[in-house]
Amino acid sequence: MSIMLEEIYEQPQAIARAVEQGYTDVAALVEDLREREVRHVVIAARGTSDNAATYAKYLLEIVAGVPVALAAPSIYTLYDAHVDLAGSLVLGISQSGQATDVVQTLSAARATGALTACITNVEGAPITAVSDHTLLCHAGEEKSIAATKTYTCTLALIALLAGQWANRVALLEGLRALPEQIRSTLAIDETVAQTVERYRYIQECAVLARGLNLATALEAALKMTETSYLVAKPYSGADFLHGPIAIISEGFPCFLYAADGPAYPSLVELAVKLKERAAERVIIAHSPEILALATRPLEIAAVIDELLSPLLYIVPGQLWAYHLARARGHNPDRPRGLTKVTLTR
Repeated sequence: MSIMLEEIYEQPQAIARAVEQGYTDVAALVEDLREREVRHVVIAARGTSDNAATYAKYLLEIVAGVPVALAAPSIYTLYDAHVDLAGSLVLGISQSGQATDVVQTLSAARATGALTACITNVEGAPITAVSDHTLLCHAGEEKSIAATKTYTCTLALIALLAGQWANRVALLEGLRALPEQIRSTLAIDETVAQTVERYRYIQECAVLARGLNLATALEAALKMTETSYLVAKPYSGADFLHGPIAIISEGFPCFLYAADGPAYPSLVELAVKLKERAAERVIIAHSPEILALATRPLEIAAVIDELLSPLLYIVPGQLWAYHLARARGHNPDRPRGLTKVTLTR
């Protein structure tokens, strides 16, 4: 079995481990947040971790009611800016813990009096040295260059943080149910493998979602880009209507992630518009209503709170990226020109 596929299948147990073993560390961070009366969060990340940061922005603002900004690490590494982040939580996300610009962002924030924390999969990594609190993914070594299990474990820790900080019992209980829901969702694997054959020669596509699952669109597009070398452009469904929808002509491939919840009705409207323009529509959803608008529907059987849906809905995106790469004759475990750890400043 491919390393990437094997690690996709490891996600149920990896997430269960992340939640169980991370509970105490998250509780310690939450206690510090309350003692310091932190009311602002800044998140520094790159690549897949930056997509996880998008989820964190939505979730923490919705659940905990605190404003969240996504940092621009270049202001520290290239412009030597001095930003006063005293009173804020500055959270760095790096699966390897070696992202130079993320580490420098946390270091600069700490020097101004910010509370710092990190989410990483590597104990003792450089990012932990500049963090007051370390949240470990406990995902086990990730060998595939395309990150899968470290991404979903990062999302699980973010949800754990939001749930504890806001005392959202339902969110915490939902996290415990997730491993089994992901396990059942993996049954879609064979359907995905068959469906990709229709799209094996595409060179560009749009990947669409809205709200919490904007992170899913971003991550699914990244996975396709890095394993199949095509131009996969992610958009918020709302932003897509403000101009980019002009690219749609007959046969243009669109991937639409539409979990049940507040974002769902607007995605039904978007799916109708895509059908009117004769786009190819791969729709990943639970609701039969929107699946009926798809050229190729991918049904999510599990019923899940939209707050946690990005952990589940990315699984078909990961499987799609894997099978599409194989159908195109590429090795998804070793994408060309990429290494597991990318250092930028």
